[in-house]
Amino acid sequence: MSAHVTSQTARPFHVYDTTLRDGAQQEGMNLSVGDKLAIAPLLDEVGVGFIEGGWPGAIPKDTEFFARAAKELTLKNAVLAAFGATRKAGAVAWQDPQVRALLDSEAPVVTLVAKSDLRHVERALRTTGEENLAMITDTVELLVSEGRRVVVDVEHFFDGYRDNPAYTRSAVLAAFEAGAEVVALCDTNGGMLPDGVSQVVTEIRAAVGPHATLGIHAHNDSGCAIANSLAAVAAGCTHVQGTVNGYGERTGNADLLAVVANLELKGGRTLLTKGPDGQGGLREMTRIAHAISEITNIAPFARQPYVGASAFAHKAGLHASAIKVDPDLYQHIDPIAVGNDMRMLISDMAGRATIELKGRELGFDLAGQGELLTRVTNRVKDAEANGYTYDAADASFELLLVEELNGGRPDYFQVESWRSIVERQGSRATAATAEATVKLHAGGRRFVTTGEGNGPVNALDHALRQGLVHVYPEVEGFELIDFKVRILDAMHGTDAVTRVLIETSDGKTSWSTVGVGPNLLEASWEALTDSTIWGLHHLGITPR
Repeated sequence: MSAHVTSQTARPFHVYDTTLRDGAQQEGMNLSVGDKLAIAPLLDEVGVGFIEGGWPGAIPKDTEFFARAAKELTLKNAVLAAFGATRKAGAVAWQDPQVRALLDSEAPVVTLVAKSDLRHVERALRTTGEENLAMITDTVELLVSEGRRVVVDVEHFFDGYRDNPAYTRSAVLAAFEAGAEVVALCDTNGGMLPDGVSQVVTEIRAAVGPHATLGIHAHNDSGCAIANSLAAVAAGCTHVQGTVNGYGERTGNADLLAVVANLELKGGRTLLTKGPDGQGGLREMTRIAHAISEITNIAPFARQPYVGASAFAHKAGLHASAIKVDPDLYQHIDPIAVGNDMRMLISDMAGRATIELKGRELGFDLAGQGELLTRVTNRVKDAEANGYTYDAADASFELLLVEELNGGRPDYFQVESWRSIVERQGSRATAATAEATVKLHAGGRRFVTTGEGNGPVNALDHALRQGLVHVYPEVEGFELIDFKVRILDAMHGTDAVTRVLIETSDGKTSWSTVGVGPNLLEASWEALTDSTIWGLHHLGITPR
C-alpha cells in the first residue's frame, strides 16, 4: 500500500450535516419521517453541502425517508447522503443486502462507517485486520463503480491510532485508494483534546498527501467537540461533520453552527453556499436553529454560542455604559451576522444606561430624560428586591416603562374579584378538576365568567379570556405556552413568596410576564393580567 495518495484532486471545503442520523440518536429525540422532511430544507437553507438522511435498509423509517425525499424534496445547496456499513466479513459486496439498500436509496452520496481500530475489528467484528481492509476496499469500489460519491467515516479512529497507528493509517489509505472522496476521522468516544487532534491529523495529512480530503467528526464527551473540530481544520482537514445545536447521543456531536460560524467569521473561510443576496446562510442560523428546535421538541439552549437567546444579552450596568458608546466593546461579533440580536437585561444591576438601551430596543427614545430614567431604575431595583425579575419578562418591564411615561398603563378592564378552586372526588386515582370564576368590567359592561382547566391557573386563564372576548375578541387568539414557578425564601416553607413567569403567544409572536405574590395563584394572576394587557397594547387595541 503506497504511503501517499495522489489521485485525489484538490477539493473545496465540505460542510456535512448529520442531524437527521447521528443527531437523532439523542436521548429523548424521536424524529418521524415527516420531521426529517421538514428539517432537511432548513439545513439546505443554511447552505451546508451534505445532509445525511439516515441508514436505509437497516432502519425502515430511513428507507421510507429516502423514498419520499426523492419525490418531495428539492434541495438547492445540499445533496443527500445515505449512511451504512461496509460489507460483512466473508461476504461479497454486491450481494450484501445492506450495501444493496444503500444503492437502492438513490442517494448521490453514500457514507460508510468502517472500523479503523484493530481492537474493534478483532473483538466486535470478529474478523482479521486484513479482511477488514478488504471489506473497506470492496464496498467503496462497488459504490464508486455505480456512480456514487463515497465518504468513509473511520470509526474510533483516534483511539485506534493511539493503540496501533500503523493499522489505523492503513484503513484510511485503503479507503482513499479504493476511490473514496472523503475520509472522516471520527472521535467516536469523544475523549480527545485539541492538542492531540492537531498532532494526529498533522501526521495523517503527511501520510495521505496534500490533495486527499480529510474530514473530522467529533463527539463532545470531553466538552471539546467544537475545539477539536477547529483544531482538525487547522491541521489540514477540509471536511467537517456535526449536528445542528450539537444534537447526538451521550453529550452530543460538535455543534455544526458554532464550528461554521467560527471558521467563517474568525477564520476568514468560505464554507456555506451563498444566497442570492451574497450573504450566505450565517444570517439565517439563529432562526433555523430555533425552527429545528421546534420540530425536535427540544427547548433551545439559551446560552448556546452565536444562536442562543443569551448569546448577546448584557446585564451589568458597567457593560451597558460601554455598550451605549460602542456595542463592539463587549461583543465578539456583530450578532446580526448570525441572525441574532443584542439584548439588554433589566435587573437590580441595571443602571440608567441599561434602561435607556433597553427602552431603545423596545421602541422608546429615552435619551435626555434623566429624571424618568432615575425613576425607572429605582422602580426596577425596588421590584427585584421584592422578588421580581425582568431578565426574562420583557413585557412586564415594558408595561412598567409605559406607566412611567404615560402616568399609567392602558385601562382595558377592571377586576372586581376572582377565585379558583380545585376539587377531587373519590380516590387518588381520580383526576382533580379546577374551576375559576372572574368578575370584571370592560367596555362599560360587567361580566361574570367561569372557566375550567387542568389546574387552577389554567382555569383562571380561561375565565379571564372568556369575559374579555366579548369586548376584545383578539384575546381568543392568545395562548399560554409556558409557565414557570419559583419559590423564593424557601426556608419559609408554604409561607414563602412565589414568583411566576408566564409566556404567551398569539401565533405570530410571544411575550413573557412576571408576577410575585404570597402564593402561587396571586403571582399567577398578576402575570396573566399583565400578559393580556401587553398583548392588547401591542396589537394597537384602544381601551373600550
